Amino acid sequence: MSDMHPLPNSGLASRRDILKWVTAAVAPIGYSLSSAQTPLKHNPFSLGVASGSPKHNSVVLWTRLMSDASTGNPQFANADVTVKWEVADDEGFRVNRREGQVVALAALAHSVHLELDGLQSDRWYFYRFQYGDAQSATGRTRTLPHPEAVVQKLRVAYASCQRWEHGYFSAYHHMCQENLDLVLFLGDYIYEYVGAVNSVRLPTGGWVRSLADYRERYALYRSEKSLQAMHAQCPWLITWDDHEVSNDYAGLERGQSGNISFNFAAQRAQAYQAFYEHMPLRASALTQSIQGLAQGAELRIYGQVAFGKLANIYLLDDRQYRDRQVCNRADGYGSGFVNPDQCEDWFNPKRSLLGAQQSVWLDQAFAKAQTDARTWNVVAQQTIFGRRDFRVGEGLTLWNDGWDGYSAARQQMTQSMQSNALKNPVLIGGDVHENWVGHVLADAYKDNSAKVGVEFCGAGITARSAGNAKLPARLAENPHFIFADSERKGYGVVEFTAKQIQTELRVVDDVRQPDTKIETLAKFEVEAGVPQVHRKA
Repeated sequence: MSDMHPLPNSGLASRRDILKWVTAAVAPIGYSLSSAQTPLKHNPFSLGVASGSPKHNSVVLWTRLMSDASTGNPQFANADVTVKWEVADDEGFRVNRREGQVVALAALAHSVHLELDGLQSDRWYFYRFQYGDAQSATGRTRTLPHPEAVVQKLRVAYASCQRWEHGYFSAYHHMCQENLDLVLFLGDYIYEYVGAVNSVRLPTGGWVRSLADYRERYALYRSEKSLQAMHAQCPWLITWDDHEVSNDYAGLERGQSGNISFNFAAQRAQAYQAFYEHMPLRASALTQSIQGLAQGAELRIYGQVAFGKLANIYLLDDRQYRDRQVCNRADGYGSGFVNPDQCEDWFNPKRSLLGAQQSVWLDQAFAKAQTDARTWNVVAQQTIFGRRDFRVGEGLTLWNDGWDGYSAARQQMTQSMQSNALKNPVLIGGDVHENWVGHVLADAYKDNSAKVGVEFCGAGITARSAGNAKLPARLAENPHFIFADSERKGYGVVEFTAKQIQTELRVVDDVRQPDTKIETLAKFEVEAGVPQVHRKA
């Protein structure tokens, strides 16, 4: 492996190099590279462990080796190294224990993405890593049920929008007690900002612009112990939104943030690489784009998994392929509030939020769902789906960065649900820092149109919002929603059975404190076959 070298901070290396790197780095190996010859003076596993991208017979196990900040740890700082892994059926690693080695590449920040195949379906496993005399924390993960298996229950949490300056990620401490099968993370894992007004705490470094900056910010966020603990509890399905790169960017168009560099395409490529390095993603996220399936520095993160015969989960990417937002003042970048009657392109059917290829894939997946007979079809994506009018009284004022700003694309997706007779659609989103619960309408601009699905949009882990003073009036303007809250932070828990889903909005008492209490803000229920969400007492 002498041809492997660190990626330059100026951008991604060649596609040929990346293909060689990721192919070498994801599979177990039978030989050793560099390894610790003397006892380590620090813990290289300080960012914890994680698992994700599960299938019925496979899962990705992740960690990243960190050098000693005080010495640079020359033992592996610029070298590819071998990391030992162990997997077993029990936490003591005595039952059906397996072990092997995997490469941690300097070119990918010494991250590990072990794609462990040949596992039994619907099983829990324990795993850990070792480098020299250092051992990682123990993680717990699972495989999914076989796609044809009859499943009694699926329990997931959804979360998003965790801004360091706005508070502590203590919600994850409580999420660890929820007995979950999966976590759906729906974007804004990091924020690129240098600080905030009335910050609870400040991030290290300045504006995030370079590959090194993005790596440092991810390392900071992953240093939070409650977040590490939740990553070690169960596998995650992860998508991004804008702040993993820059506020309100759209495809290859810059957004509105203080971290924009001269070459935004190169900056986005570096941000995408850092995202891959810190998430339990499969190598195919990189290699599919390398093989020419799309243009630009694509990171293919959208996809679908089945949880037995109970549910399909479609994980979308509404940021990477979208067209630029329209009708901003002075044709500025980023987002804004718009009167659609004064915006010629608002309903332009050529404008896309998902991009042509992802839109076709999703329509085909919906069509296939007619024959697979799964009870629930869960669309996990970045933002709020239903229309959200901010103007009280006649007329509309809508936000152009969400689905409202891509109204024709939303109508096409809603039409796809109907034409493919999609069973029990459940849309789950984030981004807006508020809890919203309601119905997906056949026509988002007609309040009396048919209900075709239900929606749960989460408040986020810490990111601030405007408060509840104006919410009663806003709910009245948007009667397809039955609940909203713009104050409390936390996550949602959804439990799926063949007969119904039950959703609880779980909120902490004060994100400004590292130790918090948790409570249930509201509960909801949806019966299978009836696209109607009811609030429970």
